[in-house]
Amino acid sequence: MKRLHPIAGGVALAMISVFWVSTVVVELGGNQAQIAQVKILIPWGFLILVSAMAAVGCTGFRLGQTRRGKIVDKKRKRMPLIATNGVLILIPAAFFLASKAQAGAFDAVFYGVQVLELAAGAVNIMLLWRNMRDGRRLVGKPRRFPGAG
Repeated sequence: MKRLHPIAGGVALAMISVFWVSTVVVELGGNQAQIAQVKILIPWGFLILVSAMAAVGCTGFRLGQTRRGKIVDKKRKRMPLIATNGVLILIPAAFFLASKAQAGAFDAVFYGVQVLELAAGAVNIMLLWRNMRDGRRLVGKPRRFPGAG
């Protein structure tokens, strides 16, 4: 449990970060075919992301049953925000954008939803990063990156 939780959290954070960075890179420097390819591939990544998030939620719930304190409370409060953001904004937006991209419909609606998806993704990256940072604090591990705290 203690090993699976940080690994699953790291995988979830990495997947969302890969989705976000690949979107930004292809939007800034790719053509419509490349944009479409990225948008079509992202929903396939949900197979990994959703599994990782489920593992994070289950293991976090189990680990959190025996722990109390300010840091645990912060992590508990972030997880519903992360899940809600993912289920209500990120997943539907990704499927919508994949559909629009596959149809070659790169219109104002596509780019409006793209901006919303990038903003919501950035929020989830920040929240997951904070949970990872706080998890490291809970187990007494030092920060690895300057400015990460």
